Amino acid sequence: MTEIRILLVDDHPVVRAGLRAMLSGFEGFSVVAEAAEGAAAIKEVQRQHALGESIDMVLMDLQMGDGMDGVSATKAIRALEDAPPVLILTTYDTDADILAAVEAGASGYMLKDAPPEQIRAAVQQAAAGQTALAPEVAARLMGRIRNPVPVLSAREVELLELLATGMSNKSIAKALFISEATVKTHLVHIYDKLGVDNRTAAISVAVSRRIIRNAG
Repeated sequence: MTEIRILLVDDHPVVRAGLRAMLSGFEGFSVVAEAAEGAAAIKEVQRQHALGESIDMVLMDLQMGDGMDGVSATKAIRALEDAPPVLILTTYDTDADILAAVEAGASGYMLKDAPPEQIRAAVQQAAAGQTALAPEVAARLMGRIRNPVPVLSAREVELLELLATGMSNKSIAKALFISEATVKTHLVHIYDKLGVDNRTAAISVAVSRRIIRNAG
């Protein structure tokens, strides 16, 4: 069996230690490096490449304190030459997080409470160039496809996330590089799809349906 060389990225040392112990217990797995946030992970991938040592798989957390988040790091790593696949391992299962990770180029999305064997299989699948999704995540994505109820687009989910932070239409327009008129148009569509008529209700419904995280 070809050894899978893994980079662990998580801001909690205890979590990294637990993952290292678990992964090292699987035949053919080798944790060769760790990083506590996204920017450090990018540098580690580049360092290993410069040394002629490959990183076959990056196991990436999403939220990492004040450091670069997992989505930004994933996008940057996937843009590198000979980029390794990135498998997200997180506690978050909202539409916003899943869609952002997929759009950033993640090869898979797993939850931290998954059984070890599921994580082992996901690492193998992602390292082999396949897509690896937690059953719960796959179900949510399939639900978006099959559900006859109108679903929010990735852009609408992104706008809702900003809305939940209390940003004004003007601030949202600036953040997304669109006009205020476009923001208003998106809001009309969001309200219609969620069956609400104001910002507060839209945020409440989005949180309850796990479309976005609870900003509070």
